[in-house]
Amino acid sequence: MPAWIPKRDDKSPPTDGLPLAARRLAMLTLGIVVTMSVLDSALSNIALPTIAHDLAASPAAVVWVANAYQLAVTVSLLPLASLGDRIGYRRVSMTGLVVFTVGALGASLATSLPMLIAMRVVMGLGGAGIMSVNSALVRFIYPRALLGRGLGMNTLVVATGMASGPTIAAIILSVLPWPFLFALHVPLGVVAFLLSRHTLPDTPHGAQPFDLSGAVLNALTFGLFIFALGDTGHGEAPWLVALQMFGAVVAGFFFVRRQRHLPLPMLPLDLFRLPIFSLSVGTAICSHLAQTMAFLALPFWFVAASGASQTQIGMLMTPWPLMLVVIAPIAGRLSDRHSAGLLGGLGLAVMSIGLLLVLNLAPDAGFWNVAWRMALCGAGFGFFQTPNNRTLIGSAPRERSGAASGMLSTARLLGQTTGGALLALVFGLSTGAGENIAHGASIAIGIAAGFSLLGMCISWLRLRLRAPRAR
Repeated sequence: MPAWIPKRDDKSPPTDGLPLAARRLAMLTLGIVVTMSVLDSALSNIALPTIAHDLAASPAAVVWVANAYQLAVTVSLLPLASLGDRIGYRRVSMTGLVVFTVGALGASLATSLPMLIAMRVVMGLGGAGIMSVNSALVRFIYPRALLGRGLGMNTLVVATGMASGPTIAAIILSVLPWPFLFALHVPLGVVAFLLSRHTLPDTPHGAQPFDLSGAVLNALTFGLFIFALGDTGHGEAPWLVALQMFGAVVAGFFFVRRQRHLPLPMLPLDLFRLPIFSLSVGTAICSHLAQTMAFLALPFWFVAASGASQTQIGMLMTPWPLMLVVIAPIAGRLSDRHSAGLLGGLGLAVMSIGLLLVLNLAPDAGFWNVAWRMALCGAGFGFFQTPNNRTLIGSAPRERSGAASGMLSTARLLGQTTGGALLALVFGLSTGAGENIAHGASIAIGIAAGFSLLGMCISWLRLRLRAPRAR
């Protein structure tokens, strides 16, 4: 072991977090790993037009570079989180990191669109391994009393990646071809793996066998559901959408029925019996749906309402994630002392007000008039996210931290996917150009504000419940 890595007295799982020096190194490692997964989406999405040109692919086909990754992540989150409860979160995270890095290397060497899409599936499986147990690892890195602070640092890393991703992608693409966007992950992955071996804590292992049939049913349920949502938004034949949704319902029925008879279910039905857990999941889905729908609709609204350029759109959007960077650690500290129901409800109320204020902007509004409203949205989302994550993770028994972490990521992805599909549906019903696009974007932002208010109401229902202590 390198001399600069603090030594532990034994190999047993930490009972209440790591010592301060070891904790900092472990969070540095997780920060690199999380940054890789967050940056990946921003980098690859920005590069889609360039990839389509270089590989002679249509826009509809090249979108699968992003969709394949998202789909692979969504269908494998819960199975890999369940695997983490059984073999340890550190092992799942490190394996996911290796798979993600190998996939990134393959994507950087891809010479055709099918090969690139296949490598993106590999990256998605690796990314799911990272995301499924990330919050569970934070729970074993930080003491119980400081869990909110640890999750706040995690949110800070995510927000920083979101804010810097488009700029980093633009800089790289201005001097290098698109394969370097994927090659960037390879050295980061190697460094993160070497650090993970020495800094991430060992965690308890479970004795239950892995539920392979449940993993297949989980993949069918979420996969068909996502396909149905996507096809609804893109105007596919109603019979095809209905068939996919029917398949998702049937697979989901058998999935839930199977999970009900397992002592440690992959779909954490045992945790959903805790009102504080189920309300936190509901709040997460609503809020991430609102954020995604607004974040995707706002660029169209800025163009249609005021004719903003791409550079101006980037400047106008930046205050949202930038404010999230500022608020995340503050909200983390507050969540260790105050109710997530209160903090989350107030945060989502502020986000709703910010979105409604954006809708009331005049077409000739100056930058600062837009910026403070966008910052208000980011601040509100920041005050919701970390306290909600802390309550969701902390309400589960420590041996079920993986299941809670996987459900946290699944709720986020379900909200994001549904928000994107709803936006596509709104735009599909608002055909044409000019004022129709502006009208569709306005409707979408209004719907986003409505879901934010719904999340606020669900969050405030938690005020009636006794706040859980991290176990």
